Parts: sequence; C-alpha cells; structure tokens
Amino acid sequence: MAMATAATEEDRTRLCDLPEACVAHVLALTSPRDACRCAAVSPCFRDAAESDVIWARFLPLDYRAILQLHQAPARRLPLSRSGSMAASPSGSSKKEAFLGLTDVAVLVEDGGMAVWLARGSGAKCVALSARRLSLPWEDGEFSWRWTPHPLSRFADVAQLVDCMCLDIYGRLPTTALTPATAYATYLVFATTDAHRGLSFPDQETTVSLGGSAPSRHTVCIRPDTAEARRFRGGKGAHGVDVRGPVLRGDGWWEIEMGRLRTGNEAVVGEEVAVSFEMLGWYPKRGLVVEGVEFRPL
Repeated sequence: MAMATAATEEDRTRLCDLPEACVAHVLALTSPRDACRCAAVSPCFRDAAESDVIWARFLPLDYRAILQLHQAPARRLPLSRSGSMAASPSGSSKKEAFLGLTDVAVLVEDGGMAVWLARGSGAKCVALSARRLSLPWEDGEFSWRWTPHPLSRFADVAQLVDCMCLDIYGRLPTTALTPATAYATYLVFATTDAHRGLSFPDQETTVSLGGSAPSRHTVCIRPDTAEARRFRGGKGAHGVDVRGPVLRGDGWWEIEMGRLRTGNEAVVGEEVAVSFEMLGWYPKRGLVVEGVEFRPL
C-alpha cells in the first residue's frame, strides 16, 4: 500500500510541471497586480510573469500610438506619482511598455488630453484639460483667463475672473476608456486667495453615459464651516449629503462628480457627459480649473 501511495504522488502533476506557456496563459487572465503577486510567491510563476504574452494582454490595443507620443510627457503626474517614460515604442518588452504608461501621463489630442494606465488593473485613465471643457463665457474674455500653472500637466488652465452663472460641461467618447470597467470622474481644481462665492452648498454634478439619465450629486468645492451650519451641519437643503473636496498629493484638489460603468464593448459615437453647476445667481471668482479625470475604481 505504501508503494502504491508513493506511485500516486509521483504521477501527480504539480504546478511547476506545467509548460511555461500554459502558466503564462493563466496569468494573462488575471490582472497586473495579481501577476506580480504570483511571481513574488512562486518560482513557477516567475519566468512566466515576464512573458510578453501576459503583458500584451494588459496593454490597451492602441498602446503603440500612445507610446509614440512619449517625447511630450505630462509635466506633472496624477496623485503625486513621478517618473519618466521607461519604455520606447520599439525595442522594449511589453512589461516595460506597460510600466512606462503607468509611470507618466502622456499628452494626446494636441495636448488637450492626458492618458495613462492604472498600475493595478491596466485600465486606461484619462484627463480632459480645461481647454476640452465647455465653460460659461457670458462676459467673453472677462469671465475666464487662460494662464500657465506650475502644477498642471497641460499648457494652461482656466482661472475664473468673474461671473454670475457658473456651469462647466465635458464630453468624452467611451472608446477612450477601457470596456467593462467601473470609473469615477473627478473635477480637478484649485482656488485663489481672492476666491468668492465658492463656499455655498448649492453646487451639483452630473454624470451620464450615452442616453441614460444622469446621476446627480450635491457637492461643495470650497466648504465653509459657518455656511455649513446654516445648511443643517453639512446637509443640503433637502437633507442630502454634500460631497467635499480632497487634497491630492500633486497639489491640486479634486471632487468626485459621479460614477459610471462602460459596456463590454466600446460603442462608436457613444459619449460620457459630465457637468458641474453652481445653481445660485451671485458673483463668483477665484476658481482654477485644470480639467476632469476619469479613473477606474
């Protein structure tokens, strides 16, 4: 019986007995984070985890076109990450190409949009510059001023000089995002010391995908304690929670505008529409808009 048991153990196929191509195929069905974790805990996975088969699966289909623009990287990286383009369009492994696109945001669309990859999932992240947004120009050039900003990834940002009615709109084709992925959208902004009219919780964001009904959220980009007390301790006029801003590591503030989920396949002509509106009719100034970001959850 002991000999039979030994024979059974010898005949059993172990993980390390599988061909490397088979292991690579299995890892390609996971995520970049999972593939790296597997490589760290098992020597059987280590060689397979370096395979181009895996990392080609994690790269977007248009990654070569994005890499060709690496000579014009964004000057600042999202959420305080820093680095330089580690990969070139040719002569590098797929893993190097992937890591290169997670280390730095690349400017595309004539500098109006920045693209990078989420390191954990490989999903596309996209930032629309203020130039790609629709801003209210009720007073022409006297409402907004275009100016360079030392922290911005883009050539310039939009600074609100003075206006009474403030509404900002943006659109992004869903083909620019990763299919079958949950996203959150964020308004990326700052305020000047001379800001005015930005502290009232009468601000609203909307996010809609295609022709679907928009999701709406009450927000406040510059919360003020005294004003919050007047609105039931941080609640809106109808008892709705008011979303506040978060300070990022790169020096900008961001506020979540809403969430969406892309379909299993990209639909040509379908767009995501986002908006930020201040509903009150009173003077406003001092808002600095860098853009709108779409990041996977």
